Amino acid sequence: MKTLSSALLIIAALASAALAADKPDFSGDWKLNASKSNFGPIPAPATYARKVTHAEPSITIEDTQTGSALGGDQHDTRTYTTDGKEISYQANGAEVKSGATWDGDALQINSKVSLQDMQLEVKDKITLGDDGKTMTDSVHIAVPQQGDIELTLVFEKQ
Repeated sequence: MKTLSSALLIIAALASAALAADKPDFSGDWKLNASKSNFGPIPAPATYARKVTHAEPSITIEDTQTGSALGGDQHDTRTYTTDGKEISYQANGAEVKSGATWDGDALQINSKVSLQDMQLEVKDKITLGDDGKTMTDSVHIAVPQQGDIELTLVFEKQ
């Protein structure tokens, strides 16, 4: 019986490792391709770089922007686990509560942003191109009493 239990534990561990291996690895240094991106009503930053360190279930995203319409230069780093566990961080003077989960092969990050008397909901859906050299972040921002904003950020691996 002990042998059977040990075998089942090994099989379960291998199955969970195989499931994690099926997910795309977003690791790398990425640079925004502004001509392929769509910022909607928001002016594009002068530069935008994203560094991703991904070792499932942990993913760290470090964004650096210059010339941002939202307040000049910006730099923020956040680390998620892909089980949806909520994290909190400050971004450009706003309190952000956020969590990441998998939606098929897409990384879904849902955030609530508290800025002064306003609460925004931001949904990022990040996908990797078939060649692994393009990462697309489709962003949906719900702005109370002003409507929704859709952005598409296309990054190329450096």
